[in-house]
Amino acid sequence: MKNIWIRFCALLAAFLAAGTANALEGSRHLYPAPQTERDVLSIHAATDVAAMEPLILDFQKMSPDTAVEYVEYVTNDLYNDAEKACRNGAALGDIYLSSSVDQLVKLANDGCAISHRSPQIESVASWANWRDEVFGFTFEPSVFVYNSNFVPAADVARTHVELADLLRHKLDFYRGRIGTYDLRQSGIGYLLAFYDAKQTTTVYGRLLESMSRADAAVRCCNSEVLQQVASGNFYIGYNILGSYAYAEQKRNPQLKIVLPRDYTLILSRGALIPKNTARGYLGARFLDYLLSPRGQAVAREKAFFFSEKGPLPLDVDGPLTLVESGIARPIRIGPELLAAQDQAQRERFIADWSNLIIHGGNAMR
Repeated sequence: MKNIWIRFCALLAAFLAAGTANALEGSRHLYPAPQTERDVLSIHAATDVAAMEPLILDFQKMSPDTAVEYVEYVTNDLYNDAEKACRNGAALGDIYLSSSVDQLVKLANDGCAISHRSPQIESVASWANWRDEVFGFTFEPSVFVYNSNFVPAADVARTHVELADLLRHKLDFYRGRIGTYDLRQSGIGYLLAFYDAKQTTTVYGRLLESMSRADAAVRCCNSEVLQQVASGNFYIGYNILGSYAYAEQKRNPQLKIVLPRDYTLILSRGALIPKNTARGYLGARFLDYLLSPRGQAVAREKAFFFSEKGPLPLDVDGPLTLVESGIARPIRIGPELLAAQDQAQRERFIADWSNLIIHGGNAMR
C-alpha cells in the first residue's frame, strides 16, 4: 500500500508539472493504476468526468497496470488547444473525446489524426466513422427538459412547433424561464443549432423568434442549464443532451425529459487519436474498449443511457425506440461537418442568433 501511495504522489507531481509547462486550460482528474503501474493513458476530453468515470474504471479492470489522466475541457477550449498543439508538432494526450464532432472532423481534415483499424470498429455505424480517424462511440438524443413542479401537463411541448407556440401563447409565464446554450461559448450548442436550422429553416426561425420574445437565458453548457431547470430557476431547457438530462433526472425526479416527435437530433460523441502522440497505442486501446460490446454496455447502463438499438430509459417521454420510430436524425460524422466549421458561415450564423437571442431582449442571466 505504501509503495502504491508513493507512486501515486510521484504521478501527481509529474502531471502537475506537465500541466504548468504546457499551460493547458483543462482541469485534471487522476486515476492511479490498480496494480503496479506500467503505463499512463492521457485522455483530453470535452465530456463531463462524471459520465466518463464508469468507463475509465471498467477499462482499468482490463488494464490494471494503466493509470489514467483525464483532462476536462469545454468544447471550444479543447479544440483550440488541440489545434495549436498540432501546428506545433505536438499532442495534448493520447486520445481526444468531444461532443463537438465537427471540431474533431476539422482536426482530422487538417492532418491532426491517426487512422485506426481493428475488429472493434466494424460494429460502428457508417454515419459514425469518418476515414477511420473520427469515431462516434455514443448515441445521444437532443431533448427538451422541463420541471414538472412548474410546467403544467397541458403545457408539455412534444414538437419544436409546439414549443414555439407555447412560448408565444404563455409569454409572460415563461419569460426568462427557458434556458439553452450560449452559441458564442458552446461548440455543441452551435452544432445542434446549426443542424436544427438544416432540418427546416421555417420551424427553426419560428422557434428562435419565440425564444427571443421569451427572453431565453443562455449558459455555457448542459450542466448549467440542467441545474437551473432542476432548481426551478428555469422551467424548460432546450437542446440538452439526453445523457446529461437522464443523469440529472435520476437525482431530481421533478425534471422530465421529452424526445421531440417531429425530429430528434442524434449526436454521437467523437473520439480521435492525435497524430503526434507518443503513446498512440494507449489511445487505440482505450478507443477499442469504448467501441467494444463491453464498453458499449457500460456506456448504456452507467454513463450515457441511450443506445441505437436498445429501448429508451425509463421515465423518458418518447417512442419505444428512436430509430424504428423514424424521428431520429443522426448527425453524420463526415466532411459535411466541415461546413459547420467554415469560419465565415459560423460567424454569420452566430451573429444572426445573437441579434435575436442576445440583443433581441435577452440579457445574460
